[in-house]
Amino acid sequence: MGGLKLAVRAMARSPFVTVVAVLSLALGIGANAAIFSMFDQVLLRALPVGEPERLVNLSAPGPKPGSQSCNQAGSCEDVFSYAMFRDLEEVGGPFSGMAAHRLFGANLAFDGQTLSARGMLVSGSYFPLLGVTPALGRVFGASDDVNPGEHPVVVLSHNYWESRLGRDPSVLGRTLIVNGHPMTVVGVAAEGFDGTTLGARPDIFVPLTMRGEMERGFNRWDDRRVYWAYVFARLRPGVTPERASEEINTRYSALINEVEAPLQDGMSEATLTRFRARSIVIEPGYRGQSSVHGEAEIPLRMLLAITGLVLVIACANIANLLLAQGAGRSQEMAIRGSLGASRGQLMGQLLTEALLLSLLGGAASLLVARWTLSLIGSLMPPEVSSTLVLQLSPAAVVFTGVLALGTGLLFGLYPALHASRADLVTMIKSGSGQPSGARAAARFRSALVTGQIALSMALLVGAGLFIKSLVNVSRVDLGLRTENVVTFGVSPVLNGYEPERTLALFQQAEAELAALPGVTGVTAAMVPVLGGSNWGTDVAVEGFQRGPDIDSNARYNEVGPAYFTTLGMQILAGREFDESDVQGAPKVAVINEAFARKFNLDPRQAVGKFMSSNPGASDGELDTEIVGLVRDAKYSEVKQEVPPLLFTPYRQNPRLGWISFYVRTSLSTDGLLGAIPGVFKQLDPNLPLEDLKTLDQQAKESVFLDRLIGTLATAFAALATLLAAVGLYGVLAYTVAQRTREFGVRMALGAGSSKVRQLVLGQVAIMFAVGGAVGLAGALALGKAAGALLYGLEGHDPGVVLLVLVLLGAVAFGAAFVPALRASRTDPMHALRYD
Repeated sequence: MGGLKLAVRAMARSPFVTVVAVLSLALGIGANAAIFSMFDQVLLRALPVGEPERLVNLSAPGPKPGSQSCNQAGSCEDVFSYAMFRDLEEVGGPFSGMAAHRLFGANLAFDGQTLSARGMLVSGSYFPLLGVTPALGRVFGASDDVNPGEHPVVVLSHNYWESRLGRDPSVLGRTLIVNGHPMTVVGVAAEGFDGTTLGARPDIFVPLTMRGEMERGFNRWDDRRVYWAYVFARLRPGVTPERASEEINTRYSALINEVEAPLQDGMSEATLTRFRARSIVIEPGYRGQSSVHGEAEIPLRMLLAITGLVLVIACANIANLLLAQGAGRSQEMAIRGSLGASRGQLMGQLLTEALLLSLLGGAASLLVARWTLSLIGSLMPPEVSSTLVLQLSPAAVVFTGVLALGTGLLFGLYPALHASRADLVTMIKSGSGQPSGARAAARFRSALVTGQIALSMALLVGAGLFIKSLVNVSRVDLGLRTENVVTFGVSPVLNGYEPERTLALFQQAEAELAALPGVTGVTAAMVPVLGGSNWGTDVAVEGFQRGPDIDSNARYNEVGPAYFTTLGMQILAGREFDESDVQGAPKVAVINEAFARKFNLDPRQAVGKFMSSNPGASDGELDTEIVGLVRDAKYSEVKQEVPPLLFTPYRQNPRLGWISFYVRTSLSTDGLLGAIPGVFKQLDPNLPLEDLKTLDQQAKESVFLDRLIGTLATAFAALATLLAAVGLYGVLAYTVAQRTREFGVRMALGAGSSKVRQLVLGQVAIMFAVGGAVGLAGALALGKAAGALLYGLEGHDPGVVLLVLVLLGAVAFGAAFVPALRASRTDPMHALRYD
């Protein structure tokens, strides 16, 4: 307790050191705590279920001829056919259980309230395998998942039950309308359980065998060429993943070769050989199944490394401050030593002061971390931020405490070792009041500042690369005009609409929207522009040679009349769709330039050619005429290369159940955003609108990760540079004070003020040259590691490096100017009397 009181008094005597140290640590530790909180949530945290370490995810890479449907739970390499899942489920063997799941969009209606929500189809084994217990009622069991279409029951998520239904216990046994189908509520999932797919928080859980009712028209349960179910399992106690892989693949290989291989038609021998050689890959499943894990790993590791470097710079700053403070307290330490204090006691006292500083900085860092998480949330699209918890987790708080204690030891140890060496006799003999190790301390301080310059160089170059990448993204030619356009989606099929009623609603909505004040164009599309969705189909094109291993796939979209005019896409030849392109009229299509290139169509002669969405069609069976050619424009994402793209009229599709509208206005989009919900409230008050926003906003959300990384990297690099500048100023100011006598002698012997300034600036030049060279090497390594995140440039850029050299040089020499000026104004007479 006495040591703690002394530490508090020492901090009170040096308020400048205390404030700078606490502030530096708060910024450094807070940034680390915020990024670690995201890192822990996305990459480390296990599902809140029993023994998650025994969960494994199953995937089956290799040829998957037929239909593939994948979503946020993982890539199309991971999905299985329903029939294969049921076959594997019966195997047992190394697994105590196996479960399947799939996300789906849901329109919910309950007590007159409608909601556009997210659902998850799950097998009857899903909840028992995970060990998830109900908060109310019951969860699904094997009897709830036997025959397709015969299990109209639903389990609510705890979040939906709490936020939308007020934790009403009477909900059990009542009817919830899901996608137009009445479902009986049988239970509420445990609090804190949000499914097994990070980034997709389901509101309801529905039996897997109800997919045909949730997604109208699906009935291909026995088709082994339709892949859509994600599968995971739980290992039996004592079974290793390697043993499980060996056992399950014995059965899987038999199914592939004896059951599925004979079903593959039109496959070349080489592809059939690869198909027969497919095997199940088993991976850890403690985090669940989500594509977010892979997508976020590199950015989060990069940001965690950057914030770690910022903290190292902050620690170097504080070490320099404590060294300078220790030199001033050398007489105090020497007197204490002469009065009987051991070196261990002196070091303990100094380390107590350092740890107290670090704990104060750690406490303040919690506030900085909250601000940083708020900033991260503001840079994310609402649908992304709503699925993450942007608050400090208990693990992050513990991490903050450990980091604070660790940094206290890191920056406090050397100053404590150095300051505790002082003894009274040596100080009296030295005549200068400085301990004998002053030169070693000076070299150490210079090395710390050189290291800070190196780290700042690396971080600034990295930030510069991210900024230039973001600039490149912002300059991408989208091939369409996003300004003054509002977009939103509706899914009447999820409310039980029949196809005829759906088509009538779309056409009526187009007319009502066109009548709004200021509207200059209205159109619609099945696949939302820049919405991250990809729809593809194999095609046959007149004059294009087809074969078993020839890629004949193209992306496609179904769009409304005036689609290309409304979105500002240039028509190069032919025409766009109009009101005459309806069911019963000749089938027509519009293609883009990439489609023409892939399928060897001369752009001047493409219009008038015929094609078909049946890849096996002969030239005589091609039933769709190409009536237009449009300039390449972005389809799914801003950074994605423009794919071969085929457009058809949505009015020729008798089964289209959802669509995205695009409304262009000559007035403010704010007014349009307010008016559109009123239009649909008159058309159908029970039909919720999905993702109502401007097209500009949707384009920005497509590259939110680039903006997030660019903003954070720039902020952290600027912070690191500021800390380095403070450190450099502190070292030079202290050095000038220690060299006052030397400068006085030099000036007394005839050295001018400019010569003294050169001495100080020369020291800076050496530190800058060494630190810059080391930092440049680090920057090249950082750029190489970040290559996958950059757009339109490599992991190095001469222009960025040159700009950073100039900027960092200006900061370094700016920090050195005041100490250099002070040195050049030294009074020789005062300096010679200094001691």
